[in-house]
Amino acid sequence: MLRLYSNENFPLPVVEELRRLGCDVTTVLETGRAGQAWPDEEVLRYASAENRVLLTLNRKDFFRLHVAYPGHSGIVACSVDIDFPGQARGMHTALIAAGEMRGQLIRVNRPAKGSNQ
Repeated sequence: MLRLYSNENFPLPVVEELRRLGCDVTTVLETGRAGQAWPDEEVLRYASAENRVLLTLNRKDFFRLHVAYPGHSGIVACSVDIDFPGQARGMHTALIAAGEMRGQLIRVNRPAKGSNQ
């Protein structure tokens, strides 16, 4: 089972769809850390300590942290996509294809307009 941790800015409908797809997803809100301006480094450390892949829309900062902390449990960096079910399915597919996520960063971008999914 995929163990995931969603960053504070991550859309709840995507989390809910990932859960429907069978993922074990914990949110910042559920861990009591919402609204605390928790530094990104701490978010990544927490996710790794819990053996969870971090889900984030904060691509720029987490690309940097991926290099600075190569032993993390994995990062999925996404672009904003209002097709929440489609984004969740794309993430799920990418995570399954990636296999072991330790030390990996994968990008899940919204499809280009007019492309077929």
